Amino acid sequence: MKPEALPFDRIPHCTRGHLALLVYEAVHRVIHHLYDRAVAADRELDAVFEEFPFLVSYFRALYEHFPDDLTWDEGERWLRDSIRQWEARGDAWLPMCALEHELDLDRDALLALVTVGLVEEDAEFGTLFASLQQPLGERRPTLGLVHELVDRPTSCDAWTLLQPLVEVGLVKTANPDAPRAEWVLRVPLPLWSAVRGEQSSPPPPGLTYHSPDEFTALGELLLSDEQLARLRELGPLLGDGRVGTVVLRGSPGSERIEVLGAIARSLGRGLFEVEGQDLSALPGPLCTLARAMPVFVRELAPGESFELPRLRGYAGPVGVVLGRDGGVTGAAAGRAITFQLEPDPPARRLLRWRAAFDGQRVEDIQGIADRFLLPARYIRQSAQLAVSYAALEAAEAVSADHVREAVRAVNRQSLDVLATWLPEGARWTQLVVAGETQEALGRLKARCRQREKLSSALGQDFPGGLGRGVRALFEGASGTGKTLAARVLAADLGLDLYRVDLASVVNKYIGETEKNLGRVLSQAEDLDVVLLLDEGDALMGRRTEVRNANDRYANLETDYLLQRLESYTGIVLVTTNAGKEIDTAFRRRMDLAIRFHLPDAEERRQLWQLHLPCNHTANAESIGRLALTYKLTGGQIRNAAVEAALSALEAGAERVGWSHIESAARAEYRKGGDVCPANARRNVDGQKRALASFLDAIT
Repeated sequence: MKPEALPFDRIPHCTRGHLALLVYEAVHRVIHHLYDRAVAADRELDAVFEEFPFLVSYFRALYEHFPDDLTWDEGERWLRDSIRQWEARGDAWLPMCALEHELDLDRDALLALVTVGLVEEDAEFGTLFASLQQPLGERRPTLGLVHELVDRPTSCDAWTLLQPLVEVGLVKTANPDAPRAEWVLRVPLPLWSAVRGEQSSPPPPGLTYHSPDEFTALGELLLSDEQLARLRELGPLLGDGRVGTVVLRGSPGSERIEVLGAIARSLGRGLFEVEGQDLSALPGPLCTLARAMPVFVRELAPGESFELPRLRGYAGPVGVVLGRDGGVTGAAAGRAITFQLEPDPPARRLLRWRAAFDGQRVEDIQGIADRFLLPARYIRQSAQLAVSYAALEAAEAVSADHVREAVRAVNRQSLDVLATWLPEGARWTQLVVAGETQEALGRLKARCRQREKLSSALGQDFPGGLGRGVRALFEGASGTGKTLAARVLAADLGLDLYRVDLASVVNKYIGETEKNLGRVLSQAEDLDVVLLLDEGDALMGRRTEVRNANDRYANLETDYLLQRLESYTGIVLVTTNAGKEIDTAFRRRMDLAIRFHLPDAEERRQLWQLHLPCNHTANAESIGRLALTYKLTGGQIRNAAVEAALSALEAGAERVGWSHIESAARAEYRKGGDVCPANARRNVDGQKRALASFLDAIT
């Protein structure tokens, strides 16, 4: 004997199938309501179908499943019971059932939600609603009409039926100033898409949905064994509610979202990435319907905190992404657990570069991994761009130069709004400084090249530990070559150089200076660039006795920079024209303090030869006299060389002559506010003797 078929056995057990059944129930209530109106007006059911012919197809599809002997009233009960049986027959994710349980809705409230959304499924219902709501003529149902269509047996008022839907944002009102019964209702489009099991419509601004299959499995993450073990234990704790929030700290380029996505995937969830400050864009029911874990991304300044919002209509786990600063507050913070993503060691970074190139042919990938100390996200971006640059050149393999070009593009995208990129174009041979300065710069270069291996060489037992950060102080008068030395060093290391004027970072508003500094330092640290902090005395000056609130907050800014530089993992160069004003605590935290002296006569001669055009007509004796007479800095000599070339062009001369050079030197000297040394001609004999001695020395 053939077993009796179960109700709605042919409806697929999935999100769309479930919505179809709920739409059947809502349409049955609509037809029942129209039939009651027709009976009251002494009309037949056929008159209803004549007025709204589109309902015929719904009626036929619905009654194909009904037993033959059901009455109208019995049909409503049979329909609801049969849908319940259908829901219990499978294990597919049904968003509306999840919503019912999370919000503790009864079935009539759920039916009211579907009734409001009927017009999203079929525009013909807009015409029907407009006909039922004369003289308003609204194509979307009002609160009063929804109450009439659902027709609760308990005879509660319309607001009691719709209140839970409105309060959590499942249903929006277009005219909240109207009488409540005339409120025009709609379901926000992202929510209705989630009801349909789709993510096709764009979510609200600041909200990005990631499906579970966008993330790697938890066990395949490139993390330490200890971290992976802790993350595996976290899943059951989140599943049974013992832990409600995961706070993941790390640099902006680390895999913070990817790790939380892997956690969400292990729970069978997607992920909603929430940025921006307007949390009203994230109704809790959207996370429930989409079976997604909300993750709030915040980059907080020192002393700032993020209050975890209470998401009505959502009771699952929550993620928070933070940098090194700030904290989490709120009721949910009591059940929060924190993970810290540390920078990758060399071996793991090499694995990331290999994975990012995904089988592409690469020249010296070990050298690339040792040279570019990037976090995971920037490694992926740089590798993809490097492959494209290699393809543009039709190269057989990706080289370090392609990676360098790609890294520079990533740097420009991320850092240009925070700092100024200083292009290359300088070599060690173009840097004229005293011998002791040159020697100190050589030690700095070695420290930068070996910064990662140095801590390993010292061992784990080294007191206080040693990070891979390098901090150097360049002090000396303006124009003595501090910035040029930074450019030469960065070019030699193969890294980009970015300059930040500390004087422009200082803000009069409390806390803003630390916020500006934190943002710049974190981004530069992440991208592994050489950061040049100009005018360091603006924030590194000696701390003062606290006499008023301004002194206290100024000292707080200094203290923050002290602490941040000590934990900085990149290369930072600080320049100052007032080395004596630098706080001794800053000096102690610097790995090297390099003094740039005013050039002597021989150094000035070399600077003139470097900067003047190669076809100038001045002889060696004239250049020697120039270097001996005009005590200019390297920056001033550069300006004078430019002025001399300009004068020659204006005069129509083919080459820069002695008169152009001397005139430019005098102008530069006067610009500094000093008396021109040309007046020393009164002592011509003494000048000649000094010049002869100088020329003998250099030859």
